[in-house]
Amino acid sequence: MTGRFKLAFCLAICLNAAGLQAQPDAVARYRVAEPHWVGTWGCAPQLTEPANLPPAPGLSGNTLRQIVRVTLGGKQLRVRFSNLFGDGPLSVDSAQLAVSGGGGAIEPGTRKAMKFRGFDSVTIARGDEIVSDTLDYDLPPMTDMAVTILFREVPVAVTGHPGSRSTSYLEAGDAVEAVSLTQPAKTAHWYIITGIEVMADGASASVAVLGDSITDGRGSTTDGNDRWTDVLARRLYVNERTATVTVLNEGLGGNTVLARGLGPPAVTRFDRDLLGQTAVRWLILLEGVNDIGGNTSPNVAADLIAAYGQFIDKTHARGVRVYGVPILPFGRSMYDSPAHEAARQAVNQWIRTSGRFDAVIDMDSAVRDPETPSNLLPGYDTGDHLHLNPAGYRKMAEIIDLNLFAF
Repeated sequence: MTGRFKLAFCLAICLNAAGLQAQPDAVARYRVAEPHWVGTWGCAPQLTEPANLPPAPGLSGNTLRQIVRVTLGGKQLRVRFSNLFGDGPLSVDSAQLAVSGGGGAIEPGTRKAMKFRGFDSVTIARGDEIVSDTLDYDLPPMTDMAVTILFREVPVAVTGHPGSRSTSYLEAGDAVEAVSLTQPAKTAHWYIITGIEVMADGASASVAVLGDSITDGRGSTTDGNDRWTDVLARRLYVNERTATVTVLNEGLGGNTVLARGLGPPAVTRFDRDLLGQTAVRWLILLEGVNDIGGNTSPNVAADLIAAYGQFIDKTHARGVRVYGVPILPFGRSMYDSPAHEAARQAVNQWIRTSGRFDAVIDMDSAVRDPETPSNLLPGYDTGDHLHLNPAGYRKMAEIIDLNLFAF
């Protein structure tokens, strides 16, 4: 039995053990897989709202240091920068990567400069995204990394990710090489960066997560990396069979599947933010509560189900598996009403019984109050009866069967 045949055979056995059925194109892809780029950190971009714009002194002419937690390590990497929602060109004078030393500091000796087509600086056109040149770097797994950028000119409309749950540090002038920043302004938002990718072996892949503020981590600890996706990433890493699987959190606070939420709705960002990620092998779908809670249409459940069906078809066409999560309870929250609860139940019944998903991850059952199933369990409730606290997010991640992500 050849090595490649053995790999395909083992993949089929693992999938069968998890109660799944391997898609032929997916098996073929991993049978011949070579080293490839894999996302080790990512976030979904949007137009930054006025209240979440960078604090004084602003980005133009100044240095921004942002902290992100990577999952998979490697020897080569590249960083994604976005001006997707900018209303003019964005100019970067220089950018560096280093291991975070805590706060706004970096670990001495770990700093390396990025290049863009061989140059230190780059201008990103309005509505465009770029990837840095490949950087030789000994990237440790499960590590907080600092991305430091000296900007020249930044448009008024800024591309960012408001719900970072991570402190960023903004220093006046050129401090791109500083080990410690002297008097930085602090803000809990990310700007311009949208991903870090690492060159990894053929057995490495990502799980991308579509979600709203519950996935984005509202109610989690700033700088604590205790969103449910963070807990899942740690569980995957310490499990031998899934140690090369990364988690890409593509949640956006206030986002909707259909329309009228914050950021681009999922129906317009799905191809870019989810399927557009490198080496995505699995997708988890947990979004729709804002559609139900902010909608008076009697057709909202049917419209959500139709959108989920489109997502599933697109995902399967790429040889990617998609796992559905029933919408979590929101009883007593601002979204609570008999009509909204009926819509949630209709959507959840379809998720659980339609057979369209490759698997269902029933986080709803795990975090609801058994005495009042339309409510969150009080011990998991932040107090707004919609978002979960770190204990609730930990429970969401702990009920996930890791066999779903084993090759």
